[in-house]
Amino acid sequence: MTQIIDMLSPTTWQQASGGPRYLQLSRHIASAIKAGSLAGESPLPSEREMASLTGLSRVTIRKAIEVLVNERLVTPRHGSGNFVSPPVEKLEHSLSRLTSFTEDMRRRGKSSSSERISAGLFTPSPEEMMALGLGAGELVARTERLRRADGVPMAIECSALPPDILPNPEAVDTSLYKVLAEKGLKPVRAMQRISATRLTTEQARLLEIDIHDPALKIARTGYLPSGRIIELTTGIYRGAVYDFVAELQL
Repeated sequence: MTQIIDMLSPTTWQQASGGPRYLQLSRHIASAIKAGSLAGESPLPSEREMASLTGLSRVTIRKAIEVLVNERLVTPRHGSGNFVSPPVEKLEHSLSRLTSFTEDMRRRGKSSSSERISAGLFTPSPEEMMALGLGAGELVARTERLRRADGVPMAIECSALPPDILPNPEAVDTSLYKVLAEKGLKPVRAMQRISATRLTTEQARLLEIDIHDPALKIARTGYLPSGRIIELTTGIYRGAVYDFVAELQL
């Protein structure tokens, strides 16, 4: 508690041109939490104590705490006060293994679930037509899902496939690869491109993170043994919880 008391001194965070004081204070505390200076589960001083330490009103303190709660950095506990949220476990994902999200979470001993955002047959985009070899007038099977691990939103995945491969996109519940494997059409290899991306307001809402938090975009094309591309998947992943690892050999 002594550490955060010292941290709340106005000389450590308040600037005349730094904008509203509640935002300055919330950013200051957020930086300390993300840097690990404030450990998960540690309590914050009461609103009254924080007001006294910072020279701010309790209304201003309350607004700063609300920002931190909305960013899921602080968790309010009824009757106990506000606490630093526990850190989210980072997941190491191998780039040398082709697995579905469901298989990957099962291997880690985690439960996985999907929330369907949309599914159906749609007019393909130019990128989908080119990648999947679709002709003019053909439709594309598309399914977009929010993927969770142990109830925590991890990724938004949008998969596009030829309609002869996936005639009923609504049949995809948890695992797309399981549906394809049952038909003997599971991809045997894939190419992935990983890049940093900025979240939209809707993506941040679905992933339950701040719009300015780091995020990764993974574009994957999946191939059958014949070489035919049957899958074009774009995933938006929470960047703060994923480490992508590749083994390199001489």
